[in-house]
Amino acid sequence: MWQRLEKWQTNNDVGMTKDKYLEMREQLGKEPNIEECPPGDEDLPEVIIDAINIFNMMGDRLYPEIGYIGKDFTNLPILLEIFKVDNVDLLMEALLRLDAHAIKKSQERLKREYDKMKRNNRGR
Repeated sequence: MWQRLEKWQTNNDVGMTKDKYLEMREQLGKEPNIEECPPGDEDLPEVIIDAINIFNMMGDRLYPEIGYIGKDFTNLPILLEIFKVDNVDLLMEALLRLDAHAIKKSQERLKREYDKMKRNNRGR
């Protein structure tokens, strides 16, 4: 389940969905490869879909110069009630995995931007 979530995140980051993958393979005249195919929402357990939806509804904690430092969990109890979550422990693990991925992605983007600025300043 966690591998599928990670694969979903990685493909989602670049905008590759299951539907886009299948369409691309069809256009190339190739059979879909089950190993390469990104998981779709229907391939994830309901608790993971709930976690993704809750994650997207939570506020972001952002700071200039630092960037994204994680989600604001203040409204989580309300969201848990709205979504009627049964397995809070599993949902929390999914939320923390989603958050860790988002933080890492933000840090990588900031580092690329910082490195680009450094290179541009050296040339002056």
